Amino acid sequence: MDAKRRPQFNNLLRVLNRQAPERPTLFEFFLNGPLYKKLSGPAFTVDPAPIAQMRLLVAAFQAAGYDYATVSGSRLGFPAGARGHGGSTVSMNEGAVINDRASFEAYAWPDPDAMDYSALEAIRPDLPEGMKLIVCGPGGVLENVMNLVGYEATCYLTLDDPRLAADIFAAVGTRLVRHYQIVGRYDTVGAMISNDDWGFKSQPMLSPDAMREFVFPWHRKIVETIHAAGRPAILHSCGNLETIMDDIIDDLKYDGKHSYEDTIMPVEQTYDKYHKRIAIMGGIDLDFVVRSAPEQVRQRSLAMLERCKRDGGFALGTGNSVPEYVPQANYFAMVGAATDLDYSALK
Repeated sequence: MDAKRRPQFNNLLRVLNRQAPERPTLFEFFLNGPLYKKLSGPAFTVDPAPIAQMRLLVAAFQAAGYDYATVSGSRLGFPAGARGHGGSTVSMNEGAVINDRASFEAYAWPDPDAMDYSALEAIRPDLPEGMKLIVCGPGGVLENVMNLVGYEATCYLTLDDPRLAADIFAAVGTRLVRHYQIVGRYDTVGAMISNDDWGFKSQPMLSPDAMREFVFPWHRKIVETIHAAGRPAILHSCGNLETIMDDIIDDLKYDGKHSYEDTIMPVEQTYDKYHKRIAIMGGIDLDFVVRSAPEQVRQRSLAMLERCKRDGGFALGTGNSVPEYVPQANYFAMVGAATDLDYSALK
């Protein structure tokens, strides 16, 4: 593949500062296994060791034309019970492990300080000049609470026992804050993602008032922590968040927002409405990318790049991620609109 495009993380920083980058810039939360394999080539490995997987991601993201690679940083997690029954649909109420004060106090809460973040330093020799890591969280505040408690039970708990609800949110939130504090020690990291799905297609999962009472205080601390480390904070959150966008921008002070759907608000409209207040990361609707012809994907991507050429504050990518069912030709049509790279050499 043509190697003329070299990583320049400063371009992504310009996007996150709502400025025009020096060249079209890409952003994606994650790709998929076959795509990582194709892109990383000789660097591909099935070795599960964190440093081996991080090397694979760096090689793949670089080959695709990104200025960064998204990694998790450590294996911090909040284990819940079994979810689903082996099918593709998983109930948001299954697998709950906390249902009262006793089960909350008995839960084996993970300790971020006991986790191994050393791969964030060990990757240094493998990180190309100009490239940085973007570290995400092990899920987010609301996501993890709902995994532990169940969605419906979380809704009821905020009303029936708000003190216990607040304690559960605090138990998750304090650990996520600590996660980002630790990540901020590593200068291989250029930005951080706070990944926490908040909404359905019609509205947030909790009422705006409940979000402000239980969820946002911890996101405010997460953003403050990321900013204190001198890094920009990106929110990845799916769903219709129109009723809380002012909170995301003015209260929580996220630098960039990721995850958009045409059925909620097409990225073109979102950009026109919000780009002067927050960076628009990705946004080419995933369903559109899947169902359209490659040339249609390319043309919409080119039009979006032209739309933001003057004001900036936009990085090209899908509205959510690149799962395996995305045709690879369509994915390459999208990123090729920004990179002009020749992907035909990829076997």
